[in-house]
Amino acid sequence: MRLADQVRENVGMAVDTLRTSKLRSALTVLGVVIGISTVMAIATLINGVQQQIVNTIRTAGPTTFYVMKVFSQTPVDPDNLPAWVRIRPDLQAREAERFSLLPEISYASLWGIKIGRVEYNGVRVQPNRIYGADSRFTEIIGGELTTGRWFTRQEVAGGQNVAVLGASTTGTLFGQENPLGKVVQIGGRPATVIGTYSPQQNIFDPPGVETTAIVPYRWLDQRFAIDKTNEQFIIVKPRASVTVDDAQDAVRISLREMRGLRPSTKDNFDFMTQGQILEVFNNLTGAFFLVMVALSSVGLLVGGIGVMAIMMVSVTSRTREIGVRKALGATRRDIMMQFLIEAATLTGIGGVLGIAAGLAIGKGISLLVNVSAATPISYTIVAVVISIGIGVTFGLVPARRAARMDPVEALRYE
Repeated sequence: MRLADQVRENVGMAVDTLRTSKLRSALTVLGVVIGISTVMAIATLINGVQQQIVNTIRTAGPTTFYVMKVFSQTPVDPDNLPAWVRIRPDLQAREAERFSLLPEISYASLWGIKIGRVEYNGVRVQPNRIYGADSRFTEIIGGELTTGRWFTRQEVAGGQNVAVLGASTTGTLFGQENPLGKVVQIGGRPATVIGTYSPQQNIFDPPGVETTAIVPYRWLDQRFAIDKTNEQFIIVKPRASVTVDDAQDAVRISLREMRGLRPSTKDNFDFMTQGQILEVFNNLTGAFFLVMVALSSVGLLVGGIGVMAIMMVSVTSRTREIGVRKALGATRRDIMMQFLIEAATLTGIGGVLGIAAGLAIGKGISLLVNVSAATPISYTIVAVVISIGIGVTFGLVPARRAARMDPVEALRYE
């Protein structure tokens, strides 16, 4: 009880001291506010991005994986491929068909992506992403078919010139006009619109990148030169009771047999799993987060030094007060606690302001990049603890100086 009373009394004294020198206190906590707000803003944004990636992975299913000619965290230059990439065969539709027949696999299909324009009656959209896929597109990518229909099996198998347009493309080209049945130019090739598609928010889509159209893969392959290294892949979805490892083993054995690889020969293809996608992202954001923490630490260090400076000035200006308190029976521990609590109060206020500013900045950035973000409570608690810890750490030297003052000398101070 006595300790609680002391803490409450010292906090009140600290607040009164801060009120008497508002400008000096505000400048002191500014560094703490900048440091904490930076960390909170970045933490909020990264947490929102992580949640959106998890939601995206959940849409396709955590066991869905991709077979690729080569998996690289950065696209390889198709005009200057390394020798070990050039000797790898391109993926084939028959390979995807073979996978779909395996007892471990519920779905497998060869897909492709191309960048191109969509045009109608002289109006055209900016070059963007065109998918070559099939009628199970939304099951893998997410989103929904808003009007019309998906491709029939005959249209997919025959590579018919039909297309499902993205919502943004539909609005730009047609406005309020019904697009179904209209013939548009996709990369200069005619295709009949049979449906419209509304995409799901997807963090893998950088700002400005969107799906303009989905067409049958065979149509895309026949009319465009697809980069078979970077723009082509086989999507594989295991059955519900099959693990990713078992499904990959089944696909690996099947593909090696089809390509006639000997047991001692390495795979001439790669797998990319949802876990690898998440790992790549975590590596990127983890490094980014560490850099931002390092930069914000400079602000915290400046704030801490400011706290130490202001507390040293406070100790000097209140020397006589310290002498009176000691003369009335205050111990070194009492004096030290008084100034430590004052320093912690100073940085605690900076921490609270920094959290508020960081949440606002994080929310603003989230709205700007279209990411739904929420800050975990743990981050807020850690931020408060850090800010108070800075006050205690940098307030230790001034507090010890105040505690060691000789009461007689302090009373004589003018």
